[in-house]
Amino acid sequence: MAPRILLALIPAVLVVLIAGVVLLGPAIPWSSHGEPEVRVAVGAVADPVELPPIAGPDDPSAPLVVIDAGHGGRDLGAVSRGPNGDEVFEKQIVLAIATAVRDELLERGGVRVAMTRSEDVIVPLARRPEIARALGADLFLSVHADSAGEYSDVAGASIYTLSREASSEAAARFAARENAADRVNGIAVEGQSAEVNAILVELSQQRTQGEAAEFAGLIEREGRGDIVFHPQTRRSAALAVLRAPDVPGVLFESGFVTNEADRIRLTTPEGQMEYAEALAQAIRVYFARRTEP
Repeated sequence: MAPRILLALIPAVLVVLIAGVVLLGPAIPWSSHGEPEVRVAVGAVADPVELPPIAGPDDPSAPLVVIDAGHGGRDLGAVSRGPNGDEVFEKQIVLAIATAVRDELLERGGVRVAMTRSEDVIVPLARRPEIARALGADLFLSVHADSAGEYSDVAGASIYTLSREASSEAAARFAARENAADRVNGIAVEGQSAEVNAILVELSQQRTQGEAAEFAGLIEREGRGDIVFHPQTRRSAALAVLRAPDVPGVLFESGFVTNEADRIRLTTPEGQMEYAEALAQAIRVYFARRTEP
């Protein structure tokens, strides 16, 4: 009799399991630290974004900038081999520069700072601009470096703002590589529909792109004489990390790890401080303009 009872219960059990899947959605394991976690499916209530601490003055009216060091963890970013065979990883370079910018701002005072990552961990691409939005940031700066492969003569920093169309073929390639970072890490990008993405881009262009362009111009101005810029300094592309519709942001591509001169600037404390001073000053001028009567 026991087997017959168990067989009779199977349909009821299946109904309960199917209802649970419909109501709660499937759980997918992933984590920014590489450990299994539970992600709620689309349509259910997702876990809130884990927000980093805010450093600086204990004054909510003080301007807030979120600094994003690209890549991290298993995602090395651009990779180059030095003359002695030593490898240089973009993830290390940009974290050092981002940290130096933070420290420079905190030393001068008056600006609050948060970082999307302050150690060598993976932060999913979609979470980076979402952190800025959740914190109510006034500005977003994403720091990266690049590789030109075998073309070691390509050098110089570039400043990217968001646009639907890339400003050049090189900008399009750069955007494709950066936007694919999550999938390279083994984390599937939780992409929106084409319609939603188009709306986000339009909102960014209408409400924040003017301010982002102003900030990009300040970086170029404050870095002149200290930072070596690429001949095509100002670029635009459909970069996912800049798609927060209400936070102006730029992506600062600090140079090419495949160029010897850039590599020295990017990997030495002296070179990193030159980047930090120029970027910090651009941030301060940007905020000062918004407090002028």
